[in-house]
Amino acid sequence: MVPRLMVAALLVGPLSLCAQAGAHATGVIHTAQVEIGYETFGASGAGGASGPALPVIAVNGGPGLSHAYMMVNDLWEQVGRDRLVILYDQRGTGASRKVAAGAPQTMDAQVADLEAVRAHFGIEKVALVGDSYGGFLVMAYGAQHPEHVAKMVLSDSPPPSLKTMVHLLPQVFPDIEEEDAVAAKKLGDGSDAAAQQSLIDHFRMLFYSPEKRDAYMAKMGNLGYELAVARAVSQSAAALDLTPAVEGFRFPVLVITGRYDMNVAPANAWKMAHAIPGAKLFFFEESGHLPAYEEPEKYRKVVEEFLDGP
Repeated sequence: MVPRLMVAALLVGPLSLCAQAGAHATGVIHTAQVEIGYETFGASGAGGASGPALPVIAVNGGPGLSHAYMMVNDLWEQVGRDRLVILYDQRGTGASRKVAAGAPQTMDAQVADLEAVRAHFGIEKVALVGDSYGGFLVMAYGAQHPEHVAKMVLSDSPPPSLKTMVHLLPQVFPDIEEEDAVAAKKLGDGSDAAAQQSLIDHFRMLFYSPEKRDAYMAKMGNLGYELAVARAVSQSAAALDLTPAVEGFRFPVLVITGRYDMNVAPANAWKMAHAIPGAKLFFFEESGHLPAYEEPEKYRKVVEEFLDGP
């Protein structure tokens, strides 16, 4: 079974942020290995009196999930009021399921896809917002392409070496863990049905607020989890240690964590923020693994102030 970290992703919730959203578009980027589906909000060159705002590529977690779960509320639409925001589906998921035969599902391949997205839009310097596993992916990108990273946000991200991750779900939710184990045995360990149920059980453990948990679970529907993608990418990521790379980052980094994140415990964010030169750290005091869902207004404010700052 894929480790729980690797089936987690930051989700944004059903709350409306009540402001006029930026222009919306969708499209496909053609590469030799994969057709990358994307959507955008806002426009290149958007901004205020101080000049064009820094464009953003928001990278979802998983792996094995498309970015659709990030669109449960309008957070990224609202961020797109004043800047270009790009979201895309990682290869093998969502609108990026058209993958060439034999194409790899490795971290290098995912980094190459992210680079293809940046290049397609002709953005020389971009802000990367990596949610959950997406944080690990943007760190890998920053290690290979630091010249294209203006700023980076690591939002409830795993550490640069997955082997060191502090993960507390079994200690905090032994009842749900046991229910999941029983379901896996009934459905067949390693089966797609068991993986889909495990994903549902996983999300039950990601929240600070029971009310927001229940509201999300009532609306989540089918997240389109691709088990084979998750397994392949997880195996590739587990073999990497990006610690030396992040210690050499010279672009501004913001590390975000929910105070009550039991999936990727705040100790991970604390250590990363102290390992990355000059990194800022922000705790969301009423959030678990999903502060973009549980505290969306504050999340947007914190991220935008960082993007607009020095």
